Amino acid sequence: MKANAEAPDSSNAADIFKWIVAFALAAAAVVGNHLYGEMSVVIRAAAAVVLIAAALGVAATTTKGKQAINFARESRMEVRKVVWPTRQETMQTTLIVLAVSIVMALALWGIDGIMVRLINLVTGV
Repeated sequence: MKANAEAPDSSNAADIFKWIVAFALAAAAVVGNHLYGEMSVVIRAAAAVVLIAAALGVAATTTKGKQAINFARESRMEVRKVVWPTRQETMQTTLIVLAVSIVMALALWGIDGIMVRLINLVTGV
């Protein structure tokens, strides 16, 4: 892990302002969509997409936003390293899980039936 030094107060204040702007843009998308409900859906959707994109853009310039983008890039690199199963391996594993699930369901159904009969025998109901 990388050691992070304490951020200066001006950077912290700027980040707080950027988060407020980002939340205001996102809130404007939601409130605007509600207030202008009589307008065309296409126009409202386009406006919402633009406002949310602007909010994400502002949030991406903050310290936490940069860390999130860096994390996403590193995660993408890790996903590329994964050895994915073949279609045949996936089908075999799926069928095994399905078979075991059916066997367990039948076993639990049988145990439940036995337990109900035993309780009926003991209680006389």
